[in-house]
Amino acid sequence: MIMLPNIPDFPLVALGILEAGGIISTVNPLYTAHEIHRQILMSDAKVIVTLAESVDVVKNALKLAKVNIPIIVVKNNGDALPEGTVAFNELSEDVHVDKSCLKEVRRTPKDICFLPYSSGTTGLPKGVELTNRNIIANCEQINEPSIKCSEETTATHQDIVIGVLPFFHIYGATVIMFNGISQGLKIVTLEKFHPDVFIQTLEKHRINILYLAPPLVLLMINHSLSSPERFQYLKHIINGAAPVAASDIERLLDKIQRKIRLGSGYGLSETSPVIAMADRESERYDIIGNLIANTEMKIVNDDLKALGPNQLGELLVRGPQVMRGYRNNPESNASAFTDDGWFRTGDLATVDELGRLKIADRLKELIKVKGFQVPPAELEALLRDHPAVFDAAVIGVPHPTKGESPKAFVALRPGVNVDTKELCHFVSDKVASYKRLDDVVILDSIPRSAAGKILRKDLKAKYC
Repeated sequence: MIMLPNIPDFPLVALGILEAGGIISTVNPLYTAHEIHRQILMSDAKVIVTLAESVDVVKNALKLAKVNIPIIVVKNNGDALPEGTVAFNELSEDVHVDKSCLKEVRRTPKDICFLPYSSGTTGLPKGVELTNRNIIANCEQINEPSIKCSEETTATHQDIVIGVLPFFHIYGATVIMFNGISQGLKIVTLEKFHPDVFIQTLEKHRINILYLAPPLVLLMINHSLSSPERFQYLKHIINGAAPVAASDIERLLDKIQRKIRLGSGYGLSETSPVIAMADRESERYDIIGNLIANTEMKIVNDDLKALGPNQLGELLVRGPQVMRGYRNNPESNASAFTDDGWFRTGDLATVDELGRLKIADRLKELIKVKGFQVPPAELEALLRDHPAVFDAAVIGVPHPTKGESPKAFVALRPGVNVDTKELCHFVSDKVASYKRLDDVVILDSIPRSAAGKILRKDLKAKYC
C-alpha cells in the first residue's frame, strides 16, 4: 500500500511493486488512523510505503487493524529513519540487492495491478480491481491523435506536465503518472499544494500540459499572481473530476489572453478512469465530447431501455478500461453491471446526434470537495455515533473555493441538546481535513421516503 504525496519516488515505488508481482493500493496521506486501518484490512495489505512524518499515524492504524506488516519509509529532506521501519532509499540504491527473484514473476493482462478505493455512497469504500489491460488500454486510448495532449518525445523535444493532481487518485495515477511515463513526458511533482507555488511553477518549469479539477480553474482565475506571463507555456488544459461552468472557462481564457486547447474529460475510478474526452479542436465547453476509442455507451431509462439522442437517462458504458469488479463485493458487482455486461456509471447524461456526451447530474450522491470524493454515508454514520444524535443527513452545497462543502442535518434524541460546533469537532477529529463539516443544522426529523431513503433533494431545496 502506498501512502505518499506527489514526490518523484512515487512512480518508482508503484512500478517496483508491479515488477515484484504485487498490487498497488493507494491511500490518501491526509487520512486518519481510523480511515487507514479500514483500507489495510480491506486490501489485505502486506507492506506500507510512506514518509517519516506519517509513520506514527500508520503505526496507530496497524494497532487498530491488529496486524503487523513492514513499514517502508521514503526518506525525504534528510529525515531521520523512524524506529522499526525500513528505508526505501537503501533498498532502491543498493546495487547488491538480489533481484534474481524478479525473473520468477509472471503477469498476465487479466491480473489485477491497481486497487484504488472508490468512495461509496453507502457503507464502506469499495476496492476497484483494475487489471494490467485496463490501465494500459486507457493510456493508449487517451493518446489517440484527435485527443492526445502530448507530442512525440524525441532527442530535442519533451512535453512537460505538472503533477498537481494526487497520484493516489485514479485521475492523477493513470492520466499523469502512468501515461506521462509511457509517453516520455517530464513530470514536475508538487509534494504539498501551495497556491503561490503552483502558479509560479507553471512559468518556472514551462508547463505546457495541465490536467486539473474545477477548484484549480477557479484558483487560476482569481489568484493575485495569475497573469498571461505565468500561463505563457500552456498548450493543453483538461478539466476532469467534476464539471466546470462555461462562464469560468471563458474567464480563464481571458486570463491566458491567447488561444489554447481547453477541454473536459469524464471518467470514474471504475473505468481506469477515462471514458470521454474533448478533441483537440473542440470549443464547446458545455459538453464533454466523444467517447474515447474502443468504448461503447448508451443512455437508458429506469427500466434500462435505451433512449434516443438528447434524452436524459443513466449512462452505461463498455470497454477495455472497465474494471474487473469490486474486490470481495458480489452484491455491489451485481448492481454495477447489467446482465449483458454494461457498467452502470450512476450518472445522468445525454448524447446528441453527433455522439457528444454531456453529463447532466450525478445519480450517485458523492460530494466533490476540491476534487476529492466525500461519501455522505460516512459522515452520517459518524454523526449518528454521537450520543445526542438520533438521525443525520449530509449533502453537498456550493462553495466558492472548494467546489462543494459537506453540510449536515441532524435530528436529536428526545430531551437532549447539543451545540452544532461540538458536532463539527466530533466529526473533524475522525476524518481528513477535506471531509470536515462546515455547517450543521438541527431539525425535528430527517426527511425520508417511504422506503427509508434520505430525501436529499428536499433538503437542498429548502435549506440551500
